[in-house]
Amino acid sequence: MRLDYPIHERTLDNGLRVVVSPDHTVPTVAVNLWVDVGSRHESRGRTGFAHLFEHLMFQGSRNVASGEHFSALLAVGARLNATTWFDRTNYFETVPTGALDLALWLEADRHGHLLDAVNQANLDNQRDVVKEEKRQRYDNPPYGQELPDLYAALFPEGHPYAHPTIGSMADLDAATLEDVHAFYERWYVPRNTVLTLCGDVEAEDAFERVERQFGSLSSRPRPGHPIPVALAPLTEPVRLTRRADVPHDRLTIAFRLPADRTPGFLPAALALDILGGLATSRAVRRLVRGSQQALSVHSTAWGLVGGVSIGFLAIDVANGEDPDRVEAAVLSEVEDLAHAGPTSEEMQAVRAQSERGWLQALAHQDQRADLISHHTLLHDDPHAVNTHLEEVLAVTPEQIQAATTTLLRPEQRAVVAYLRAPHGAEEES
Repeated sequence: MRLDYPIHERTLDNGLRVVVSPDHTVPTVAVNLWVDVGSRHESRGRTGFAHLFEHLMFQGSRNVASGEHFSALLAVGARLNATTWFDRTNYFETVPTGALDLALWLEADRHGHLLDAVNQANLDNQRDVVKEEKRQRYDNPPYGQELPDLYAALFPEGHPYAHPTIGSMADLDAATLEDVHAFYERWYVPRNTVLTLCGDVEAEDAFERVERQFGSLSSRPRPGHPIPVALAPLTEPVRLTRRADVPHDRLTIAFRLPADRTPGFLPAALALDILGGLATSRAVRRLVRGSQQALSVHSTAWGLVGGVSIGFLAIDVANGEDPDRVEAAVLSEVEDLAHAGPTSEEMQAVRAQSERGWLQALAHQDQRADLISHHTLLHDDPHAVNTHLEEVLAVTPEQIQAATTTLLRPEQRAVVAYLRAPHGAEEES
């Protein structure tokens, strides 16, 4: 199924790549920027900088006071936020059509002139905010270290994906104002950024508006990016066990996958979307609905571009059940998928699920804009929003079987196990 969302592209003289997708169904415009910098671009001893900048970008710039980016847009009924990930940092707002120029002006000011407002007080303030976020999301809640543990199990120390985007307390404490200025000067340049507008605007009008606001920004060269560190699948199981005061045992079984869109292989996110859906549905039938040894099973796939991707299954084990037996049962379902391949009914169901999820995302202007920015920045393919479903529907049972056999072998797994322990008896092994 090929979709036909309109896609118009233009690159400004300073290197900013602009994509416009007109959609007049509602009088709003999604403004979406992806900057080609994430936690994988950080150097040793300077982790957490990409995420720190996500916070600093709301603390004012040359012509915008601290906090005014939020207040000005919220006053006109906008929705806005930002996120940081391994491969990128993104900034986004959905505004009424009449507020498009305001949104573009605000974005241009901080993407071109942030450092006028980055002083020691702002750095100290946002560093404390990020450290508190780390406590709330990672250090204090049950299973909070699950993902950092997973990265540590999958990747060797020092690999670009081995640390979480939040960074470490020590690195955040060590960050100087000079470090922060140098990071921004290197990565926040138009040639390293994609801007997508999706909504109630015509292409030529949109390009003119963007040119007015962004055209005068620096035309510095695109920064050199780290060379992707390709990793083969694990050759033997890796296990990390934490005994902690958690509600129930949890197993996370992860695998290294090829980098997204590796030639000759299914796109990693697509492969695990299908593979994970199949493995999850089988495990749910057996362990949740059948034996009731598990409370839930779900799969996640992250198609990454730094030489390797990540796919994992997370299983919440029912209290009183043996985690080892549950793990063995999940692996047996994966092995059966590799041995016999999916049934026609399973393929039909997983294709329908993937199709529904993709169409639901595209139905929202903000999510469509984000997907366009994603595929433009990381894969030079803004038209992926129209072609992705063709790829999904073209996947064959034979491809799924081959991918399972190659990439999801039991000896290639990394397992993070959170096992219940009395309060105060936490330990790691």
